[in-house]
Amino acid sequence: MNKTLSSRKIFSSGTLALATSLLVSLLVPTAQANTYSLPNAPTNVTSYLGAKGVVVRWTPGADVNPGVIGYVVSAGAGSCPIFVPAKNNSVVTMPVVIGQPAGTPVVQAVNAYGFSKPTASTKSYTAAELATVASPLNKAVQVLQLSDLHGAIEVGSSFGAALLASNWAADRTANAATVTVSSGDNIGAAPPISTEFEELPTIEALNLAKLDVSVFGNHEHDRNIDHLNKMIGASDFQWVVSNYNEGALDALKSGTKQAKNYTIIQRGGVKIGVVGSNTPETIEQVFPGNLDYKDASGAKKTITINPGVVGINQAIVEAKAAGADIVIAVIHQGWLENADGVAKGLFNSLASQIKGAAAIYGGHSHQTFATVIPGSPRVAPTVLGQVRNAGVEYTRTQICMRSGKVVGQSIQHVLKAAAPTINTGVVSTVTTQDAPAAAMVKKYKDQLSAKLDVKIGQVSGVFPRGGSPAVERSGETPMGNYMADLLRAKYKTDFAIQNGGGIRDTFPAKTYIPANTALVRTGSGPLDVTLGDAFTVFPFGNQVATTVVTGENLWKALENGVGGNYPGDGRFPQISGFKFSFDASKPIGSRIVSVTKLDGTAIAKDSKEYTLTTLDFLIYGGDGYVNVFSPSKAKVQGALLDVFVESLKADMAAGKVTQVPAADGRIKKVG
Repeated sequence: MNKTLSSRKIFSSGTLALATSLLVSLLVPTAQANTYSLPNAPTNVTSYLGAKGVVVRWTPGADVNPGVIGYVVSAGAGSCPIFVPAKNNSVVTMPVVIGQPAGTPVVQAVNAYGFSKPTASTKSYTAAELATVASPLNKAVQVLQLSDLHGAIEVGSSFGAALLASNWAADRTANAATVTVSSGDNIGAAPPISTEFEELPTIEALNLAKLDVSVFGNHEHDRNIDHLNKMIGASDFQWVVSNYNEGALDALKSGTKQAKNYTIIQRGGVKIGVVGSNTPETIEQVFPGNLDYKDASGAKKTITINPGVVGINQAIVEAKAAGADIVIAVIHQGWLENADGVAKGLFNSLASQIKGAAAIYGGHSHQTFATVIPGSPRVAPTVLGQVRNAGVEYTRTQICMRSGKVVGQSIQHVLKAAAPTINTGVVSTVTTQDAPAAAMVKKYKDQLSAKLDVKIGQVSGVFPRGGSPAVERSGETPMGNYMADLLRAKYKTDFAIQNGGGIRDTFPAKTYIPANTALVRTGSGPLDVTLGDAFTVFPFGNQVATTVVTGENLWKALENGVGGNYPGDGRFPQISGFKFSFDASKPIGSRIVSVTKLDGTAIAKDSKEYTLTTLDFLIYGGDGYVNVFSPSKAKVQGALLDVFVESLKADMAAGKVTQVPAADGRIKKVG
């Protein structure tokens, strides 16, 4: 039954780490001169024990573009890395800390795009040998960081709660001065094992992993302030945000637990300050009212999230004034791509403006990235790092201080796929899962399996998701085509549009692991899919709505879809019933090149109306779709998830395997 569109909670939307390596990059590792690329690896790395540390020499690799800005010299987890500007000689004395574990010096070149492959020294050192040149003036801090976990607490493609806890415990053995942080989006857009229990299982998982600090991401606000305060109350870790309006932090509390502008953690004799920020796009990415709160007088207020770095820089100053030896910044903004010799994204532009942080970690765009801002003779270098979503990796950073001054950092991306062979620099780890974390996940899993392991169909193969940048946020994708076509056909409208960020997993889902092992989940197909997969791919509870759109507003909507933070933004449109092309090299607001019907007839920027199926979240202006989809003429038709599941069940009842659609060119990137 149709009904007038009404307010609902609908949400939208992004190693093999051996002691002899610093970073595993997912980008192309081999560089050629006169091309845009990562650096070539140094060669001829040699070392010996000097009077004040380990003296390391190397030969730089061939020149690349963007140019090499420096070299990072380290010896793995627990070591004290040093940064050497490219203009300096290719020799340096690497500091050694008291109690440093055995290791092999390695050297990596770094440019704006990232790090080269590591090259190891021909000589390794025992802990006893290193102890002979160690100095109490040298201190090393280790930072373990993840982002955009989105409730992926089952061990699968993700570390899950059990492997994250055991690997972080092993990492801590290399350095007592270890702090663990999250760049936000721990909850929201999550599989049922988290969402069906109000996200509390994910908070419990992070407690068991001994997370120290998290910033808020936009998905922490997927539900109202009361729910967020429930999460704060359940957290053993500190929530931090430095760019919310004055007074907002007073409302983000539960009992004695409250969000802070900054926090200081003392570990291993070092005081580590943590500051952070959330994306101001949150206001567009959550349902109206989710940022509302009442102040001390009972007056209604709305959290405002300030763009820029003024709040972060002020919090850094305050943390240092309060005694922090070093400060790290954790921001929910992302790197998007390396192109034209420049690392692009709000993470990068904001990081260049942050002053006084030894390390800056990003998130939100669900991609892997790392580099170094080199600093100057008077300004310490700053390492930048970011990880993919859903717990498939985390970063492990070593920050070295000599006589209280930061002199270098190294960073590793620790991949879940390599967890059995991770070496912390002390002992090889970790094949066993943390028992309390595994038991916690099983407790919740047992309550869901009977309901969600129900088979709803078969698919010819995996509906893909991911890529760099993520395919559903940058172009045409099979699940986008399937759902948009399904919506348009069911409601018999001219067009259909959904946001790419609403697609949250592959199908079958990587982060949903059925207890029923008889289900066929791998191979060439057909593959069994369950209700749990459906909930995981579309976790937001979106309602489908029909409305009208003019030709002028359709162009406006598409400009919004390819604007923002393209190519990593959840607003990217997945469509049916028409085609469009765009040129991302053009300024935002003028990127759409053409819009046509399926037969090639141009759709003009005029007042002609077309019928449209979309999501009520978008009709209300979510993801920046403001004043384009005629809310006054909209009607809710039913839940998106119901439409999806009913289609799969209908195919199964007819003895059909649901086919993964091929891309048909309805969306084209040109230029």
